[in-house]
Amino acid sequence: MSKKKKVGILTAGGDCPGLNAAIRGFGKAAIRDHDMELIGIQDGFLGLAENRTVTLGPRALSGILTVGGTILGTSRDKVNRMVIDGEEKDMVPTIADTYDKLGLDALVTIGGGGTAKNAHKLSKAGLNVLHLPKTIDNDIVGTDDSFGFSTALEIATDAIDRLHSTAHSHHRIILAEIMGHRAGWLALGSGIAGGADVILLPEVPYKLDSIVAAIEKRRKQGLNFSVIAVAEGARDETDSAALAGAQALVHSSKTPETKAAAKKAKKDLEHSMRENTLKLAAQLEEATGLESRVSILGYVQRGGIPCAHDRILATRLGTMGAKLVDDGEFGIMVASQEGGTTTVPLKEVGGKVKYVPSDHPWVKAAREVGTGLGD
Repeated sequence: MSKKKKVGILTAGGDCPGLNAAIRGFGKAAIRDHDMELIGIQDGFLGLAENRTVTLGPRALSGILTVGGTILGTSRDKVNRMVIDGEEKDMVPTIADTYDKLGLDALVTIGGGGTAKNAHKLSKAGLNVLHLPKTIDNDIVGTDDSFGFSTALEIATDAIDRLHSTAHSHHRIILAEIMGHRAGWLALGSGIAGGADVILLPEVPYKLDSIVAAIEKRRKQGLNFSVIAVAEGARDETDSAALAGAQALVHSSKTPETKAAAKKAKKDLEHSMRENTLKLAAQLEEATGLESRVSILGYVQRGGIPCAHDRILATRLGTMGAKLVDDGEFGIMVASQEGGTTTVPLKEVGGKVKYVPSDHPWVKAAREVGTGLGD
């Protein structure tokens, strides 16, 4: 009689709706269809380094499909640069040792591009790793969709819908700041669905004059209010150029010391721009004479019950993941492409970003209904 495969599963990075649905989808298929034993790793890669686990049986997986967040907990630790007792350490050897002590035959990681990068490092160290893609930003390379995005899109759209009534009643400009540091999928989608008058994305450096012109055009039409969807990473042309220059210095650094200094300088620059939406609101109020207000949606976009689409996607990718583990396929991410399910090598995913293309159908649709993009 063959030995049951023992599989560890963890969630890492930011939380989002659909994580528990993915744990359930993978776990139920692994136990019911493939006769595996499932071990939950607590608090991401940190919990794996510290050997903190729970057994996930049918009872533990029951009733979690609609629960937000993650029953396993999460963290943002990097496997090769983990802070332990105040000191940064490469914990890959320790994690590999824990993997062996637990008698794992495979490790399933659930997370975004950063988690995929960590997973790839562990894969190169000899661990059997499979990755499931989640993020509300929808910026993971290699998959059309990631669970968490659709729910966040509904939340952000609902917020913009509600802000319209206040903007209209008080003749104000209201800026809704939406998550998305590097990629603007969430702001773009919710901006279109919510009927925002202007949408500002990280991929499209904006001009203040262009936004003002869009607002003034509406005023000439008798519309003395505007709603603007702003991705948190959106910047004007000057700030975008400064950030691009800082990133170029990081890439061109030749030594670990100069690279560390360049990364710190870039991080400090980004930190100085954290209140960009508030700054933009003040600039628009001065330029137009209309009161301007900011609504920062923040972590509310991450929380709550996953929508039907995310539950289905998480279940679909999770169950396929169980089959792939049983088939012995590792070093890959399970991806959704063109309505089907496929696999992508982790080396093609980790640390990369799926940006909004300038010719994407969503961008074209926004422009064709007269939505300004600030350019």
